[in-house]
Amino acid sequence: MKKSSILGLVTIAVAIAVIISLYANTSTYGTFKDAKSTNGQLHVIGFLDKQKELYYDAAKDANYFSFFMKDKKGDECKVVFSGTKPQDFERSEQIVLVGEMRGNEFHASYIQMKCPSKYTQDKVEVTEAGAKKATI
Repeated sequence: MKKSSILGLVTIAVAIAVIISLYANTSTYGTFKDAKSTNGQLHVIGFLDKQKELYYDAAKDANYFSFFMKDKKGDECKVVFSGTKPQDFERSEQIVLVGEMRGNEFHASYIQMKCPSKYTQDKVEVTEAGAKKATI
């Protein structure tokens, strides 16, 4: 075989390996029930349970925020976020969490909120918050 043919085959093999590794690292969407049976990161879409208490005490621990959320199927779970409470969190219409279950709590590493716009009724404002990596 010619050197150019071998180089072309190696390039194609590397490209295929990169594509496969990108698809392997993507997380999926699910519910809290799915998160209990899944190892690794999962996206959960839901709504803030405004009947239950939000806990955030910046004087005690500025990187601990917890609340209760219902997923799209109506299952409720306590969510722990290792970061500061996002601004206007209570106004959110929908929440997208990225994280994993630890026991009976969902530990979120990322929160995306969809809030109603304060200027128009038709537009939705999106706010994002990321957590700091915890050292254990």
